[in-house]
Amino acid sequence: MKNINKNPLALAVCAAFGLAGSLVTASAQAQVSDNVVRIGVLTDMSGAYSDLAGTGSVVATQLAIDDFKAKNKVSWAIEVVSADHQNKGDISSNKAREWFDRDKVDVVTDLVTTSTALAVMKVAKEKNKIALISGAASTRITNEDCNDVTVHWTYDTYAVANGTAKAVVKQGGKTWFFLTADYAFGQSLEKDATDVVNANGGKVLGAVRHPFPGSDFSSFLLKAQSSGAQVIGLANAGTDTTNSIKQAAEFGVTPKQSLAGLLMFITDIHSLGLATTQTMYLTEAFYWDRNEETRAWSKRFFDKQRKMPTMVQAGLYSATLHYLNAVKAANSDDTQKVMAAMKKAPVNDFFAKNGTIREDGRMVHDMYLMQVKKPDESKYPWDYYNVRQTIPAAEAFQSLAASKCSLVKK
Repeated sequence: MKNINKNPLALAVCAAFGLAGSLVTASAQAQVSDNVVRIGVLTDMSGAYSDLAGTGSVVATQLAIDDFKAKNKVSWAIEVVSADHQNKGDISSNKAREWFDRDKVDVVTDLVTTSTALAVMKVAKEKNKIALISGAASTRITNEDCNDVTVHWTYDTYAVANGTAKAVVKQGGKTWFFLTADYAFGQSLEKDATDVVNANGGKVLGAVRHPFPGSDFSSFLLKAQSSGAQVIGLANAGTDTTNSIKQAAEFGVTPKQSLAGLLMFITDIHSLGLATTQTMYLTEAFYWDRNEETRAWSKRFFDKQRKMPTMVQAGLYSATLHYLNAVKAANSDDTQKVMAAMKKAPVNDFFAKNGTIREDGRMVHDMYLMQVKKPDESKYPWDYYNVRQTIPAAEAFQSLAASKCSLVKK
């Protein structure tokens, strides 16, 4: 044995086998755990946000998986589970914990309500799993409540307020009154829109908060009407927004006062009709009819869902595909390795070009200021928007310099 160890050739052979063995071990350690990547779509299947997310979010996720499989030959399987969080934080956190602990889910996605997103983010951090948020809006997600396992993908209250409120003020809507959903999302949207109104020479005359979800907005609309404000800012979303708009017309609030839908989706426009929503401004991260690439994907989505996708659903596709590409690049579903791979690679698909994931977890990309077409301008089904402005990524989202995220180095 002593003679072998002193033989240079023998030493080289042993070293080579040792190195090969360590590489095999490292490779084995890097493999996907239990050879399955599991994605949990936690969304609103039955409530106020089910039309803009819901089953369409599951469809978008599956399309991302199908496209990933078509382009990549990997040894591991991909599975999807889904559940209705009912827009409740406790239900969301309990389901996420169950998925992580019992069902070996690797990543939870969508989380269309801010309260559900904030609840699941905490569980994801505790369990060292990933949360990819497409549906929720509050900037708290990448500010006070940020963590290193969460990415906020599609939009936030800063981005939509920055686009819509600025455009309305510039068009002469100087005095505002807010009708606000009374939870974290609505409060965040009202604050961000107020900042934009004030910064552009407007003035906020007041605000009223309504329960979430709501059905009767009459008393809140009458307060807005009595304020005399030129613009009533709707700091709500989903059926709360569509019901607010319908009842504003019924009570004669409009057209004497203008409405600004601070967070509206193409499904809202479809539900209300162009006669009701024409000329309204809104800010979106995605429009199905913007170019050939968006049209091609949206047609595939429409064939399965019988409606065009919202930005939440398109963003969820993008987030899911980017996540799967990162798992492949890392050759692992280890959370930190996958997060590193996600942040390293730019986001380039039909949803975003040269998107980047910042240290605070915000995925930054261009946003679009839209104006709803008049009925006689629409030439075919779902032809609803004129794209008035592309808002560059650097302008669309809150700057890192203004961030309150503990992960941001100042």
